[in-house]
Amino acid sequence: MSSSQTEIAQQVVESILAQKLAPGERLGEQALADLFGVSRTLVREALMQLQARGFVEVRSRRGWYVVEPSVEDARDAFSARRIVEAGILASAGDEGRPLQAVTRRLRQHIADEQSAIDGADAAARAFLLADFHVCLAESMGHRSLTDVLRDLTARTTLAASLYQSRHEASQSCQEHEAIVEAIEAGDLALARDRLLAHIGHVEEALRPDTPRIHDRLRDSLSPVQRTPG
Repeated sequence: MSSSQTEIAQQVVESILAQKLAPGERLGEQALADLFGVSRTLVREALMQLQARGFVEVRSRRGWYVVEPSVEDARDAFSARRIVEAGILASAGDEGRPLQAVTRRLRQHIADEQSAIDGADAAARAFLLADFHVCLAESMGHRSLTDVLRDLTARTTLAASLYQSRHEASQSCQEHEAIVEAIEAGDLALARDRLLAHIGHVEEALRPDTPRIHDRLRDSLSPVQRTPG
């Protein structure tokens, strides 16, 4: 069964959220065409869509690659997430959606996160921890912002992969639970503060001094110094 352009792009983004696609990884057109059972033309259209969204880039005579965000790109994405997610909480209830239904869904999501943390599926764990924020927007009825937030979260996930985030999965899950507890108590200001603190913790855990893949390769393949000094 063949996939559509949108489905291919969605699968690539979800694989980024699950940290199965790494920054700098090559995306071969023919390999993708074979995988999804479509033409290379359709794959190219999907990749161009992902390029416009900031997830892939084409390198002259080399093909398509997952982007390697700069530190500035990462900071910008985290800043945008703060604005969007704080706004979502500020407007909670405006859509006529009971907070009880919202927290019920978020509680189930956290249970799924904990199960993934206890299990051995690293991809499921990474995806669910990132998807909590998308679920928050979606459960509150913000359909347009859900798509925006999914892309922003995927961008910060790429940054976390590239700069080797030290933020523990269990810590993220605990912070998600604290956010939901505040929403359950009807204290949306506290929920907002906890949400912003959580995003800050994730950003602060990045190690921007981490050498990039090609820098590590260059160091690994540098000539051996045969004499002291």
